[in-house]
This record gives sequence, C-alpha cells and structure tokens, in this order.
Amino acid sequence: MTRPTDIMRRRLLVAGAAFAVIGRSPSGAAAPPIPTPRQTAGPFFPRVLPADTDWNLIQVEGQSGGAAGTPIGVTGRLLSTEGQPIGGVGIEIWQCDALGRYHYPGPQDGADPRFQGYGRVTTDQEGRYRFRTIRPVPYSGRAPHVHFAVTPPGRARFTTQMYIAGAPENEADPLWSRLRNPADRAALTIDLRPSANAGEEQLAGVFDLVLASTGD
Repeated sequence: MTRPTDIMRRRLLVAGAAFAVIGRSPSGAAAPPIPTPRQTAGPFFPRVLPADTDWNLIQVEGQSGGAAGTPIGVTGRLLSTEGQPIGGVGIEIWQCDALGRYHYPGPQDGADPRFQGYGRVTTDQEGRYRFRTIRPVPYSGRAPHVHFAVTPPGRARFTTQMYIAGAPENEADPLWSRLRNPADRAALTIDLRPSANAGEEQLAGVFDLVLASTGD
C-alpha cells in the first residue's frame, strides 16, 4: 500500500530534479570563468633577477639545503574567459622569505640565501603551470601573499596577488579587503591542503589565472 507520505516524497524528488535541470545552462556546461582581478606588482619586484629563476624556489642552485619555511606546491592553469587554455605564456612569481624579507636592496637586505624569492615558468599546451615555494608569511601591513605576473605575447603585463584562505591578516590587508565582490576574493584566495607529494612539499593549492580575451 502506498502511503500519502511516500507520494509526497516522490513529488518532492521529481520537483527537485526538475529544478536542477532548469538551473543549468541549455548545454549543461559550467558558467564561464570570471577574469582574475588585477592587483599591484608591489614595490619589491627584484631589481636584478637571481641566477636561478626556475620553478623550484626552495632549492637554489649552488646552495646546500632548502629554504626556511613550509614548502608548498602551487599549480594551476592560464585560461581565457571562454575557458580555453592559454599555452606558451610566461608566468612569474615573487614573494618574501620566511622572515618577511624580499630579495631587494635596502631594508630588505638579509633575505634567506637559500630561498630563490623569484621564479618563472612557461605554460604548457593545456595552460598548466607549477611552482614549488614556501607558504607566504605576513609582514608589516600585509597578509601572506605571492605576487604573480603574466605577459601574453603582444599584450600588456598583467599582475595580481595570491592569498591564503583562512589567514587572519586577510581582513585587514589593504588590497584583499578592497575586494568587495566575494567572487573576486575567491579568485585570489587559495585553500592549502596536505600535498600528495609529501616528500617534496607539505601543502598544495590550485591557483587558476583567467585573462580577458582583449585588453586587461
């Protein structure tokens, strides 16, 4: 015997399924990605690039041992707003060491010599890139962050910054706090989780970069 409660439950399930179908685009595809918000390059881009500028910032050629700090892996893809991968494009990162010092003359002297501080790679055909670095740390007035720069051929250099989800300094950071749109904050904030490459890095996160088709 079918009970009234069973009939009602079936109707709710059917209604829920219909709503799910209506809520998707006609093609069933996900919504196109939003452009990554632009942020300043900051004052501490290296005046002179280090001799070692590869993807692994925690191991400097000619230095014994690794950099101080928590090793992390950062991977992602460079995409257009149509969701297409952008291959063959250079991506640069730079950040402070575990003591909050950049490889930059003046008050930043004394940076960890075992930390590269800067790295660059080229995206593959699928737009993918990878860096190994340290978990960024806060310093006076700033939340933990990593600077990124992308220079597509024939286009102006695009710069932004990557932040760490849950960092208590985010809300007071003069740049992160200006991101009023939750989608913009999400686009620049990564969640670090235990890495599958435990022997090489403790934490890992994904940071995709989305460039508008024209302009910046």
